[in-house]
Order: sequence, then structure tokens, then C-alpha cells
Amino acid sequence: MKQDRYKLTLDRPVSYQITVPGHLDESWAAWNGKMTITAAWDNDGTAVSILSCVLDQAALQGLLRRLYALGLPLISVKRVEPIQADDLKRSN
Repeated sequence: MKQDRYKLTLDRPVSYQITVPGHLDESWAAWNGKMTITAAWDNDGTAVSILSCVLDQAALQGLLRRLYALGLPLISVKRVEPIQADDLKRSN
């Protein structure tokens, strides 16, 4: 049953971190109330924005299309595994 815990589906929301070049304004996150934007610097000193959000597949595609429409190339798109309570118990 442990394998079902992280099974991807089209309608189940999943946490993502999306990195794009430049610093996006914090008000841009109003598109999705569950999104946070973190301004950071890449290893080579380039300004980047990290968008952290919980989206299903349709909303993820919508967000990626908005970024494309703005002319922002994607640096990375990562699915972030949720931390489960039993994982925390094992690490202590």
C-alpha cells in the first residue's frame, strides 16, 4: 500500500516548485491563492523566482502556459514529495 501514497493522477493536487529567471512580483501569485514566490539567486548569480504551489495537472498546465505567454523560460519544474507523519517518526 506504500506505493499508492505518491501515485500521480490527473485530478489529485501535488506540490511543485517551478523556477524561472528574473524576480517576479509577489502580486503575481494572486493567480493562485496557494502559491508563494521566493526571490533567489542561481549558482552563477542570476536572479530567479521559485514558485511553490499545490496544483492538479490542469492547473499546472495553465500556470506553465501563463509563464510561456510572458516569455519566461523554465529553469526547472520539480514535484515535491509531501512529508508523511510516519516518515518523520522513522527519522527521529
